[in-house]
Amino acid sequence: MRPTGRLHLGHYHGVLKNWIQLQHEYECFFFVADWHALTTHYDDPVVIEDSVWDMVIDWLAAGVNPGASTLFLQSRVPEHAELHLLLSMMTPLSWLERVPTYKDQQEKLKEKDLSTYGFLGYPLLQSADILAYRAGRVPVGADQEAHIEITREIARRFNHLYGREPGFEMNAETAIDKMGKKTAKLYRQFRRAYVEQGDDEALERAQALLKAQQNITLGDQERLLGYLEGTGKVILTEPQALLTTESKMPGLDGQKMSKSYANTIELRDEPDTIATKIRRMPTDPARIRRNDPGNPDNCPVWQLHQVYSDDARCAWVKDGCKSAGIGCIDCKQPVIEAVVEELTPLRIKARELEDTPDVVRNIMTEGTEKARDEARDTLRDVREAMGLDYR
Repeated sequence: MRPTGRLHLGHYHGVLKNWIQLQHEYECFFFVADWHALTTHYDDPVVIEDSVWDMVIDWLAAGVNPGASTLFLQSRVPEHAELHLLLSMMTPLSWLERVPTYKDQQEKLKEKDLSTYGFLGYPLLQSADILAYRAGRVPVGADQEAHIEITREIARRFNHLYGREPGFEMNAETAIDKMGKKTAKLYRQFRRAYVEQGDDEALERAQALLKAQQNITLGDQERLLGYLEGTGKVILTEPQALLTTESKMPGLDGQKMSKSYANTIELRDEPDTIATKIRRMPTDPARIRRNDPGNPDNCPVWQLHQVYSDDARCAWVKDGCKSAGIGCIDCKQPVIEAVVEELTPLRIKARELEDTPDVVRNIMTEGTEKARDEARDTLRDVREAMGLDYR
């Protein structure tokens, strides 16, 4: 996540709740993308540091657990930059120029000079962020799928160019024999079915067979995965998008909740601030007087009810609005109470973290060290494959 400072309900419902769930299902790496922030804020970097710590505090307060996941700062893991550099040597320029968000962002941010190499190359830096950890899944919204697709293409191209070690087929056959006669026979059967007939089930069974092997090295396992798929040694893993549900959290004006629209409820807002913001929300313009009937579909407050209210409460709102049986203040009060109840423990936890900044920094330092260990392993294999492992 790019460091944008304190987070709001849109971040919480759109990203953080998903992270909190994923950290108990996968080995997760969550990082502050501060280098990415420089692609659009290179001329005003002073705002980044405070934004970093404000954002991390909100992560922790919301329930992202450093004991169940790895949290780190992108710029503290220089392997991201090195991998980005090495990948740039073999990535076609046209691949970067066709990324949908490249021209889209240039249009949206016309006030900024984005004719820089850093902005053009940011999708490749994103790919390095992913490939450094050989990630199998990347949680993204549908609008980010193109970034995962280009990452797969880059990994595929890298493996094709550099995965063919001298004597690859002979080394692969030797590795097969190490698995034992029965397992080796199964592997060859599955490989033949996939290579000759395109049998996807055979591919999946062979991959599962390799992952279960205890008597071959990780290098041999990767070599046999490449041999199985008709490529070379798999050095960089091709990631898949783990699509997340689009956030349904509206802003205070009914648009998408965003700081640029000044329509947010921050995770650390006080109860009085939350109440004031929601009470000032616009409602159905047809309800000029208390006894005028309205239409919930024309009211931003109804969108909040759809997030925070159960079926019975939603029915009460719809009936009361359409019949003018309830006023707009009556309608807003349950939403105020629900949002305050949800955010109170987050605000209390955030205040504790604000008072103990060393705790927050230590969490990020420990996570960064773990991330570097993982990234170093990948870079070692990348350098070796590219002939840069000098002795």
